[in-house]
Amino acid sequence: MSKLGEIFGSNVFNDSVMRERLPKATYKALKKTIDEGLALDPAVAEVVAGAMKDWAIEKGVTHFTHWFQPMTGITAEKHDSFISPTGDGKVILEFSGKELIKGEPDASSFPSGGLRATFEARGYTAWDCTSPAFIKDGSLCIPTAFCSYTGEALDKKTPLLRSMEALSKQALRVLRVLGNTTTSRVITTVGPEQEYFIVDKKLYDLRKDLIFTGRTLFGAKPPKGQELEDHYFGSLKERISAYMKEVDEELWKLGISAKTKHNEVAPAQHELAPIFTTTNIATDHNQLTMEVMKKVALRHGLVCLLHEKPFAGINGSGKHNNWSMGTDDGVNLLEPGHTPHENEQFLVFLTAVIKAVDEYADLLRVSAANPGNDHRLGANEAPPAIVSIFLGEQLQDILEQIENGGATSSKSGSLMKIGVSTLPALPKDATDRNRTSPFAFTGNKFEFRMVPSSSSIAQANFTLNTIVAETLSEIADRLEKAADVNEEVQKILFEIVKNHKRVIFNGNGYSEEWVAEAEKRGLPNIKTTVESIKALIDEKNLKVMEKHGVLSRVEMQSRYEISLEHYIKTINIEALTALNIAKKQILPAVIKFATSLAASINTIKATGIDADVSAQAELLTEVSALTASLKKNIAVLEESVEKAASLHGDTYEQAAFYRFDVFEKMGALRADADKLETLVDKEVWPFPTYEDLLFSV
Repeated sequence: MSKLGEIFGSNVFNDSVMRERLPKATYKALKKTIDEGLALDPAVAEVVAGAMKDWAIEKGVTHFTHWFQPMTGITAEKHDSFISPTGDGKVILEFSGKELIKGEPDASSFPSGGLRATFEARGYTAWDCTSPAFIKDGSLCIPTAFCSYTGEALDKKTPLLRSMEALSKQALRVLRVLGNTTTSRVITTVGPEQEYFIVDKKLYDLRKDLIFTGRTLFGAKPPKGQELEDHYFGSLKERISAYMKEVDEELWKLGISAKTKHNEVAPAQHELAPIFTTTNIATDHNQLTMEVMKKVALRHGLVCLLHEKPFAGINGSGKHNNWSMGTDDGVNLLEPGHTPHENEQFLVFLTAVIKAVDEYADLLRVSAANPGNDHRLGANEAPPAIVSIFLGEQLQDILEQIENGGATSSKSGSLMKIGVSTLPALPKDATDRNRTSPFAFTGNKFEFRMVPSSSSIAQANFTLNTIVAETLSEIADRLEKAADVNEEVQKILFEIVKNHKRVIFNGNGYSEEWVAEAEKRGLPNIKTTVESIKALIDEKNLKVMEKHGVLSRVEMQSRYEISLEHYIKTINIEALTALNIAKKQILPAVIKFATSLAASINTIKATGIDADVSAQAELLTEVSALTASLKKNIAVLEESVEKAASLHGDTYEQAAFYRFDVFEKMGALRADADKLETLVDKEVWPFPTYEDLLFSV
């Protein structure tokens, strides 16, 4: 067996290990729970726990932990050893079914949006047997959901699991009416492409802004950026290649199918993409991927930056969320086939997605919102904040036919001849791609390109699952009552195309013309995270989440509060860091440079030599004026931060003040500092510049 064959999944209690180590009856019972969503028998959990413990101990593991995903955006874990003392002063190694199924972390210490207080600390983690346990850092990690003592979801996983069940239920209703009697579950799958930056750790350690906020709060544009487009898909530097190789191997051990790696557009930017898997496991895997990338980078004297915009003026990082639906018997419901105009099942599910995206654009927008993404959306590498769908020429043509009376033909691809006799003719797809679209159909899936690089993909996917479940529910209601199903299908397709075609846009999403056109169409353009958060408590959105059992009103309200609090804290930390750097590093360095410059002018004048010092004088005047402005903007930002901190009561009002006052004043302070960086001697400048950070690895 190859090395890859030996290491892939070697640290995962996967299906192969379970089949080998569990009694046949236990294995079958557990598989039924996993595959069919049946309730878990505690007796089965007891046997599984024993087998899990033995397998882990054989691999040198001493501890276990319930691995969960609270509303912090990262994962959490509390480690307990397998040891249990005996009466003779020794220990035995134990791990019970109860310990496997349930844990009790302190719920009051995690973000809860008011659901938990310090005096109401109890919370529970519950084993998610649909995502396999794994070994990490010498501990057996058990993927779990996290809820409060009163049962509300306090994590990212619980609503995701609920949404997967909701979509499966509604999709099955539609499939049954369309004549499918064999499928028992519909599964959503995801392949999240992960973009990131790599910088040298020695330089990183000299930047307080990177350490405290994950992004550079100051930095002048370097002489060379990404304008030559020579980094994208370029050959990997030796140090980066070694790093990527170790990342792949660590991910493969965890059963994560890291498939593609390459340089991205910006200098020091790269991408990793896995093979598709079920949405729940893909979400877990992406959290692990981000953690592994960070840890491995440190081993190589590097730092992995996952912030959406660590450097101003060049491309930021996203997480392209490739989402699709398929049956448990292997049919991709978003596969158009060779003649999509005849594929009734595909057209029903396609139009269900179109309707969902149009009606719940605000929910999708907030599912891709965080403070970092505000810097990225609408820039050259990212879609605009306007949610629209790219379908391409083939499907656009079919929808136009449906609106005009019925689809009768499908444009097909052809062979593309390159013009060199030794090169083969290439099969040409029926449709081009569109990198400016936030939600693009790419063959047999939708690519949701708005998702932030540092965030969990859970919210984007439980939102997608829920809103599509809702439109499928509406379609199923009509089809189940219809006297003629085929006739009703045609009516539904016509109505959806007519009423929701406004969300379809195949053109340049970066153009100003599109912004104006989108406004005419009535599409929302929600530019900031703060404004998008209001969607979480919109009555329409509360109803759809509640109807499908994904999030209750109380849980939605808590997420509204958590999101606002996170924004407030993030911008506050950024502002305080900017002030710290400006006052303690930039201002002293600039004064030192100006003092040195003035002294040199005076020295030349004192010699009595008739020398022209006008250039030095002009530079000193410019530096002095910018220094005064910098000092003034420090005071202005300090005042703004103090006022923001004093705003109590309305969390939204406070968050809006941070966005539209504090954040803007940070920009004014930065403008002065960045200009000064271009004037001050590099030897005096107090921290590494963009050219150092972006081109040193």
